[in-house]
Amino acid sequence: MKRFFCLFCVILFTAFFSAPAPSSAHILRFLKPVKKNLKPAIVLTAFGTSTKAQKTFEFIDKQIRAAFPGHEIRWAFTSDIIRDKMNNIYRKKKINRTLYSLPQVLASLEANGYTKVVVQSLHIFPGEEYMHMIDQAKMPGLHIAIGEPVMATWEDAKKVLQGISGEFLKPDQGCNVMAGHGSPNTYAAPSTAVYLAFDRLLSVHYPNCFLGSVEGVPDKADALQRAEKYKGKNVRIIPLMLVAGDHVMHDIMGKKVNKEGEKSWAMELEAAGKKVSCPQTSVEGVKLYKGLGLYKVTNEIIIEHIKQALEDFS
Repeated sequence: MKRFFCLFCVILFTAFFSAPAPSSAHILRFLKPVKKNLKPAIVLTAFGTSTKAQKTFEFIDKQIRAAFPGHEIRWAFTSDIIRDKMNNIYRKKKINRTLYSLPQVLASLEANGYTKVVVQSLHIFPGEEYMHMIDQAKMPGLHIAIGEPVMATWEDAKKVLQGISGEFLKPDQGCNVMAGHGSPNTYAAPSTAVYLAFDRLLSVHYPNCFLGSVEGVPDKADALQRAEKYKGKNVRIIPLMLVAGDHVMHDIMGKKVNKEGEKSWAMELEAAGKKVSCPQTSVEGVKLYKGLGLYKVTNEIIIEHIKQALEDFS
């Protein structure tokens, strides 16, 4: 009996290991995601905000969905800090929502069978965040087209200026300070040169408009000094940012000195005897400072840039 059992084991062992192994191609066929004949997905990619200015994203989302019916629309947020902060808030408040990074969104789309994706930048200028987005816009199995930032061309810049010029104070009424984000580095992206050229464009076409930035050049001091010297008391600050979030609410239009003892732009201008205003609007009952994302012209440009990116697939 013992001999019979040993012989049985030898036969079983030999049969198992001598059988032809399934080919790797056969195995991988079942691991590969099913590719479907789907329209290219669109991933709207922004830095993000933890303020009530998130309503700006909801406003943009409606415009994009109306312009591209049948396309899957997703959002990606490049700021790790913003995603972590908001996702913690959502968990604590038991809100069924999660903010995802661009790589996470792309991986999800690939797993769901998409092969073509437009990654649409919601940055204003081609700064560090835009370059960071391009670095992350890669995923095996996906053909990815990049949608350019809002002011990708000087034609775009002129369209934006014309579209928001209704907010500007006229020369006999006072002056305007356009508040951009700026870039702290001279080397990381082409946006610094673009800011300086944009300042030149303003001085030629809108001589009572001065550009300043939170980080970079032209800086806050440069813009405020020019505004303080301008005749008349009225100064209107125009956010040159997609979302008028934390920077606008605190650094620019804040009413209190910050932790570093610095006054906001508005406080400094008021201390110099100026009367300061900033365009505001309401989105679904929420009052917001008016970032560029809340203007019709900006959404028109974003839609046009998505259409241009979609042409990469034809």
